[in-house]
Amino acid sequence: MPNDQILPEPHGRQAEGVRKKAEESRQDAEQDRGLAEGHRISAESARNEAEQFRRLAEEARAVRDQHREALETVWDERERLREARETARNAGEEARAAAEAARQAAIDAVHATAQTLQATLEHMKVVEEMRRTLRDIRDEHKLDSN
Repeated sequence: MPNDQILPEPHGRQAEGVRKKAEESRQDAEQDRGLAEGHRISAESARNEAEQFRRLAEEARAVRDQHREALETVWDERERLREARETARNAGEEARAAAEAARQAAIDAVHATAQTLQATLEHMKVVEEMRRTLRDIRDEHKLDSN
């Protein structure tokens, strides 16, 4: 029997059915391959986005760390300024106490000078009184001798 002989009708329909099923399976497989390719592309895109988000998160952490370091620097500077204010306040308090002591010393010196002047004045009065007395005695003595 020759190979190119036409198959009887029931076998032809059966073969046609198998061919149609094979074609449908091929189309389904191509469609599945297309869907798989779409999923692969989608997964690749998702991986790329995830990598981009990871880089952004890393950059955000770096910026946060820089901000934290800047805040720590500000806090340290504030602490140094607070210490400087405290030192200045203490120095001001000491200067005020020294000024008060100097003022009191000046007052004491003025009082001592006034007392010295008063004592000198009293001595001068005594000396003047003694001169008068001596003059009077001399004048009396001159009168007696004449």
